[in-house]
Amino acid sequence: MSATTAGSMTSRQRLQATLSHRQPDRVCVDFGATAVTGMHVSAVTRLRRAVLGQSDYRVKVIEPYQMLGEVDDELRAALGIDLIGVPGRKTLFGTLAGDWKPWTLNDGTPVLVSGDFNVTQDEAGDTYIYPEGDTSVPASGRMPAGGYFFDAVIRQDPIDEERLDPEDNLEEFGLFSEEDLAYYRTMRDGLLQHPDCGHMLCVPGTAFGDIALVPAPFLKHPRGIRDVEEWYVSTVTRKAYVRTVFERQCEIAEQNLVALIELFGDLIDAAMITGTDFGTQRGPFISLAAYRDLYQPFHKRVNDLIHSRTTWKTFIHSCGSVYQLIPDFIESGFDILNPVQCSAAEMDPVRLKREFGKDVVFWGGGVDTQKTISFGTPQQVYDEVRQRIEIFNENGGFVFNSIHNVQGPTPTENLLALFRAVKDSAG
Repeated sequence: MSATTAGSMTSRQRLQATLSHRQPDRVCVDFGATAVTGMHVSAVTRLRRAVLGQSDYRVKVIEPYQMLGEVDDELRAALGIDLIGVPGRKTLFGTLAGDWKPWTLNDGTPVLVSGDFNVTQDEAGDTYIYPEGDTSVPASGRMPAGGYFFDAVIRQDPIDEERLDPEDNLEEFGLFSEEDLAYYRTMRDGLLQHPDCGHMLCVPGTAFGDIALVPAPFLKHPRGIRDVEEWYVSTVTRKAYVRTVFERQCEIAEQNLVALIELFGDLIDAAMITGTDFGTQRGPFISLAAYRDLYQPFHKRVNDLIHSRTTWKTFIHSCGSVYQLIPDFIESGFDILNPVQCSAAEMDPVRLKREFGKDVVFWGGGVDTQKTISFGTPQQVYDEVRQRIEIFNENGGFVFNSIHNVQGPTPTENLLALFRAVKDSAG
């Protein structure tokens, strides 16, 4: 099933119809356009072998924090995937794509990693990775022996309340450099080579309080509040500090956004704004009052800027039970909700579609990665995928993706069942 020939629409037309809440010729599909809608490199490798052969092909690790694999043009076309994405110039470990070299995962999967992907291993078999590949500084990520991806290493200096300065939590934010602008010009040229694909831009610097970013695994010597628990406590006990960080972060992001809008124009269909999680499995992680006070003003500023100057639709990623927050996400200007964690409390797909389907594009929710696709049978995967497409894709407004990234040990037969169900759903 080709990404651009199945049905009567091109992939981009399919995405644009979906984003406009019009019924597409078939469900629009994303795997790999963002760092929250991808697949672990082991899963990509086995899926590629099953679909395309090429048993000696090494898949590139394009996001080393979660060890996500590249879904390239050939695999995208074979699976009927409709989108390509524009990631940030640097990864979460501050590394740059290029100078690819071979590496082998704990499960034996041979892959390619960037030239500045430098790791060490301790006696217990744990693997450590370093910011910008600089092994002379403390490691910023750790993959346990037998693990599939890295966890951030917390590098928190003792906090001196008298000397605590919001600027210390802003050192990773800055106006685009010439290198940044050159990178985005190259990415724009790449999109021009794929006019029939849907286009997703991952906007840098607009994820306020994203806990994956707070520890700053990309910085060699992070300052400020970098401990996860301490940061969450600070959103209550040091609210003025956090608000100052967000205010300055937003000012920088707005200036960079203007540059991106001028550069990409109408090439972009959707823009990922934030990956900050606001839900747990059982309910919201944050009160409505706290969201409205601390986050919503900045979300609204970013969304208002984009919507006043472009036709881009904006994308919020938040795991967990966020049913109670969805009206506020809409009020903040978000058009797209991901990952649609249907297994969480109050996240029933029928209810979500009925209550919010006219206002929100659901991006994800196509299959449960916690249970079904990881531990279910191929038939269970097939049935769940067909059911979710039937519910969410009525009258458009649904981009098919799993609930967050597909994990490394996911059975290949379950992945094949997923894509077979997507294909069969087209009739």
